[in-house]
Amino acid sequence: MEKKEILTTKELAKYLNIHPFTLHKLAREGKIPAFKIGTDWRFHKHYIDRWIKQKLSVIGKKTSESKFKEGFL
Repeated sequence: MEKKEILTTKELAKYLNIHPFTLHKLAREGKIPAFKIGTDWRFHKHYIDRWIKQKLSVIGKKTSESKFKEGFL
């Protein structure tokens, strides 16, 4: 994929390895950073990468907390 700042639904779905319909649903529900140009969704790669890092850090915290509660740490 060429280096682009603004991605279409099809481009981002490929980048995230998810179906475009799933991506549309996430955008409609406000669960992923997105904006509309007319009727088409667009995604800023910088905000998507930040969103991914945020999601990964939340998952890491939950995993650490559950291990702590279970006595692994």
